[in-house]
Amino acid sequence: MAARLMLVDDDQNILASVSVALEAEGFEVSTFFDSEMAMIELSRNPPDLAVLDIKMPKLTGTEMLKKIRTKSELPVIFLTSKDDEIDEAVGFELGADDYITKPFSQKLLIARINALLRRTSGAGTTASPKNLINQGHLSLNPESFSCKWKGKEVKLTLTEFMLLAELAVRPGHVKQRHVLMDAAYPDNMDVDDRTIDSHIKRIRKKFRRHDNEFDEIETLYGAGYRLKDPQG
Repeated sequence: MAARLMLVDDDQNILASVSVALEAEGFEVSTFFDSEMAMIELSRNPPDLAVLDIKMPKLTGTEMLKKIRTKSELPVIFLTSKDDEIDEAVGFELGADDYITKPFSQKLLIARINALLRRTSGAGTTASPKNLINQGHLSLNPESFSCKWKGKEVKLTLTEFMLLAELAVRPGHVKQRHVLMDAAYPDNMDVDDRTIDSHIKRIRKKFRRHDNEFDEIETLYGAGYRLKDPQG
């Protein structure tokens, strides 16, 4: 059965082009130019996943997400512009699952939607031991995009998961920012260093909610980042 998506944006060109691309991939897509109308439809007929622009008249994407999170854990991807860093941070605090910066590749958006739907449908499933990434107290499940630290779940966005997985594959080795960009944004070349730094900052913050002494991700100024090698 085709997954049902909701796309909300005040740019009619984006609504038209993206909906065509998503429908070509087999999704059922409902589009909304008016965010208030979208909220009415969400309450009547919730989709499997929503893609929301952050900056919209009437209700912004973050305001929509705040209302959504009072009632459900609907997967949400934000569409943002480069100057939306503050709104984007608020969105993650409210529980956004991922974001993509405009202008974006439709192929990248489709890949993130598919990955997020897999994570949602795969909740509670476990990967075989050979697929798990275990480094000390850190455990990553690439099949469900789930993360645990000292046995406790740490909820990461897909982008955060891919960045952390790239660091965890070779602990102790410095990963330059462009390598991390390729891991998190394989189809989007329009990503700057600040974006990667913001993600790393949020990853650290999420781990410190569970362990205030977490310091496993090291910054090598002028070079990049590395995960401490648990073997020393």
